[in-house]
Amino acid sequence: MRRLIAFSLIMVFLAASAIPALAYGPRIKDVAKLQGVRSNQLVGYGLVVGLAGTGDSNKATFTIQSIVNMLKTFGITVSASQLQPKNAAAVMVTAQLPPFVKPGDTIDITVSSMGDAKSLQGGTLLQTPLKAANGAVYAVGQGPLSVGGFSVGGGGASQQKNFPTVGSIPSGAIVEREVATQFEASGSVVFVLNKPDFTTANRVSEAIDRRFGPISKARDAASVSVYVPLEYAGNLVGFVSALEELPVTPDNAAKVVVNERTGTVVMGGNVTIDTVAVAQGGLTVRIASSTEVSQPQPFSGGSTVVTQNKTVEAKEQPAPLIVLPATANVSDLVSALNAVGATPRDVISILQAIKAAGALHAELQLI
Repeated sequence: MRRLIAFSLIMVFLAASAIPALAYGPRIKDVAKLQGVRSNQLVGYGLVVGLAGTGDSNKATFTIQSIVNMLKTFGITVSASQLQPKNAAAVMVTAQLPPFVKPGDTIDITVSSMGDAKSLQGGTLLQTPLKAANGAVYAVGQGPLSVGGFSVGGGGASQQKNFPTVGSIPSGAIVEREVATQFEASGSVVFVLNKPDFTTANRVSEAIDRRFGPISKARDAASVSVYVPLEYAGNLVGFVSALEELPVTPDNAAKVVVNERTGTVVMGGNVTIDTVAVAQGGLTVRIASSTEVSQPQPFSGGSTVVTQNKTVEAKEQPAPLIVLPATANVSDLVSALNAVGATPRDVISILQAIKAAGALHAELQLI
């Protein structure tokens, strides 16, 4: 029995080892997107009601005018001078319309005050048409707001958390119109790289050709055109899915990103330097001030004098000259800089000096 169990375990191990390892890495869908498949921006003007006295003041005449116009649609006629819009606020409503959404689907919306309202907490957005750049209405938003903040005050003291004049409504808009795309009408598809690069575009084309034959062409550094094979003419979705799953290794230019305000340095994996000699020291200047009192001798006729004595001390840290060898990867460069004992801000100065000397083979970007 024990031999049978041991034999079974060996067979399971051999069967598992025979399964090819899954390749983990970037895919085409991670470095590129299908041309024409994109989101669209929507915007609308609306009213938020139900506020607890934190709405717009009488100075926001557009809010009063909006309330008057809204009431007219319900057959109610009021004068603008009779309104006190402290429980209402004029807002702008924005949203992103994803591709391939259908009428009846819901999308998230963001509601932002455009008057002098103090808070939108507890408010409800009235029905608001959301328009695209062409002026057509693609969605309608309405519902209670979720505000991730508050503002309270009293007796001359106040406290505020986050931004209470901006709220959101998850699934708060219903899509009324579908955006037409040319996805089904073309015999070819075009992939647009997220970051244009000639090498990456060529690698994407080569990966497609290895899988489906010579059906692709890198048109430039940003786009790769792919012709749809006849066997996929009626299954374009399956063809695009197969393309997106193909592995590809993107190529990136060597870059070092430096944030001098926070002392942050981020280096890409393909950053290299030539052999350089670095001496990193620091000069510290300390100025101290002390107060001394000069007291005259008794019966001398003098007066007490207060004097300020200042001492200046300059101290320079020893900076031995260390040679950084030519490196082939970022880990070697980091190890060499750590050997110098450099702090993040010292690293920034060293990298700038190495770049000025022409020994840093990377783009140095300051943010």
